[in-house]
Amino acid sequence: MDWFEVVFLALLQGLTEFLPISSSAHLILPSQLFGWVDQGLAFDVGVHIGSLTAVMIYFRQDIWRMIVAWTGSLAGRGKTTDSTLAWYVIWATVPAVVMGFVFNSAVDHYGRSILVIAGTTLIFGALLWWADFSRTEVRPLEKITLKDAVIIGLAQAVALIPGTSRSGITITAGLMLGLNRQSAARFSFLLSVPVILGAGLLKGLELMQTGTADQWTMVVGGTVLAAISAYACIHLFLKWLDKIGMLPFVIYRMLLGFVLLGVYFVV
Repeated sequence: MDWFEVVFLALLQGLTEFLPISSSAHLILPSQLFGWVDQGLAFDVGVHIGSLTAVMIYFRQDIWRMIVAWTGSLAGRGKTTDSTLAWYVIWATVPAVVMGFVFNSAVDHYGRSILVIAGTTLIFGALLWWADFSRTEVRPLEKITLKDAVIIGLAQAVALIPGTSRSGITITAGLMLGLNRQSAARFSFLLSVPVILGAGLLKGLELMQTGTADQWTMVVGGTVLAAISAYACIHLFLKWLDKIGMLPFVIYRMLLGFVLLGVYFVV
């Protein structure tokens, strides 16, 4: 890669990781439209580290309270709101781990076509609009239940299919279960921590096994840019969410889905 590609892909990854618009749908376009080569495993690991760093810094106080409270619950010091939320994040992560272990190779083989990504971008974009438009309850995050967490976790497992959008489908599930927008988004972002950490570790182990030589200056640069863009994305998304709702992202997904269909059938 050259530096233009590094900057473009790192910013794109950081922005799309947390917006409900599907990072996989975006990252496939440069290679299809511009003929760019694959960015490489080391770069993938780097942008995962960048995204993870951003979300952990942004929610550092929440995460620290959850860790302390969760550790306390293991030591028998009783349940608190933070320890309960920590357990819910753990239980909600289990379906993605199981489904990823069982279906990862099948998804890699069958799920990465532009047609599949276009279809999931459109279908789950429409579902996001319906969930936001038809919501009736507006429960805060403190009112989330174990049942809610497990259902959101099952929805997250569906995001193994490229184009679905992990943040998009978990926010959709949260809205359908009656959480308010801020609560659905915050739980989605907290839920991303173990998922991104796990994905980064797996890619890191794969990188160690391959022993691939890369331009590490560009990898580090991509990591930093992904972290900055992801942090800005989280901050602005939560700040504007109640004002703009999900409709702008739904419209964008519809446009993106049709662009992908055009790429598949025309280009």
